[in-house]
Amino acid sequence: MATIDQAFAGLRRLPSSHHRHSPKSHHHLRRPTHIVAARSSPKLSGRPLRVAVIGGGPAGGAAAETLAKGGVETFLIERKLDNAKPCGGAIPLCMVGEFDLPLDIIDRRVTKMKMISPSNVAVDIGQTLKPHEYIGMVRREVLDAYLRERASSAGATVINGLFLKMDLPPPQDPSAPYTLHYNLYDGSASGTKQSLSVDAVIGADGANSRVAKSIDAGDYEYAIAFQERIKIPKSKMAYYENLAEMYVGDDVSPDFYGWVFPKCDHVAVGTGTVTHKGDIKKFQAATRNRAKEKIEGGRIIRVEAHPIPEHPRPRRVAGRVALVGDAAGYVTKCSGEGIYFAAKSGRMCAEAVVEGSEGGRRMVEEGDFRGYLEKWDKTYWPTYKVLDVLQKVFYRSNPAREAFVEMCADEYVQKMTFDSYLYKTVVPGNPLEDLKLAVNTIGSLVRANALKREMDKITL
Repeated sequence: MATIDQAFAGLRRLPSSHHRHSPKSHHHLRRPTHIVAARSSPKLSGRPLRVAVIGGGPAGGAAAETLAKGGVETFLIERKLDNAKPCGGAIPLCMVGEFDLPLDIIDRRVTKMKMISPSNVAVDIGQTLKPHEYIGMVRREVLDAYLRERASSAGATVINGLFLKMDLPPPQDPSAPYTLHYNLYDGSASGTKQSLSVDAVIGADGANSRVAKSIDAGDYEYAIAFQERIKIPKSKMAYYENLAEMYVGDDVSPDFYGWVFPKCDHVAVGTGTVTHKGDIKKFQAATRNRAKEKIEGGRIIRVEAHPIPEHPRPRRVAGRVALVGDAAGYVTKCSGEGIYFAAKSGRMCAEAVVEGSEGGRRMVEEGDFRGYLEKWDKTYWPTYKVLDVLQKVFYRSNPAREAFVEMCADEYVQKMTFDSYLYKTVVPGNPLEDLKLAVNTIGSLVRANALKREMDKITL
């Protein structure tokens, strides 16, 4: 496994005071200027549009499948076909149906969740779930491999290689191809250097995206996600049959949360932080300690770390290159969710390419990719904004976190939260209940501030 420094190479760190070539095998979303693709785009003669997708996670797999099904000659380059990103692995119910996922790749169907406050007050949430509703728990190596295989079955060429760089078209010939350079893992010790010319590129290569660097997409703040997979005794695993836990508090993270999520035969225990990256192992130890009675006797079978973007990159499209998933910065604040948004953005971007190229028969232009951005921002900007506000209000101190957990006991809050999460929409509420919720929220925050003042006195 790469060291933490290697895993996060190339990303901007905040000051500590801040917070097989194998054929077929900124802090808010910026609304882009609307550019309409010209229907005078030249027809391609004797060949279909050629598009490379860099990265084989949910974003890359979904994009490659959509492109291949749409008549586009598609190449998917992924460096580690057995990669397992350190990810909680929670997916919303809508993703199962929308992406036609087989139920056998879902390890657990979570119908109960415990939200645990800094003082270890536990609130059970999930009361409002209907009998058919659940949060799916997956292992990324299983989900990612399935999506890549489906893309391959649709006609995409999957290449086991490490993308190195790309040569952009010269300014005097903007319709010239993009030349990609990559290291092909063909069985040799160090691989062999290869190149590939394509008409367009979709960067789905994660937070350390080399595609993003190639188009000068800009930096962003990022969180570290640190996770241990722990095999616990069967008697204790029964407790997590359909239950996940989330821990909040300065001990587990000053600006995020710790989690215990169940998998097939183990639990994933992890945490994350933006502001105190150097203390991540201390926060992880605290998360394990909070859950110690329930995971006692467990054995760590894998340790993982990875960067998670905190907001979209300043630039997500340039010419015939677009970013999706973590490469674009599509991870939500507060929850840190990114799997659904990665797959969805990959599919939406690919759909724009298929439509703009008329099924792979015409060249695409920047306007086609701009159309994807406009649709994305219009659909998901409210979700990102709401979760950004929630994080700023409730993750700022332990008393505020106590207020947050107190709020989570409210049935209306649970319904609104779960409906929004499961179906990926900001659910309109009942005006009277919204008013009650506002009053209760203010009350909780007042109590939180009063508690903070008393705690400050004790500290002094």
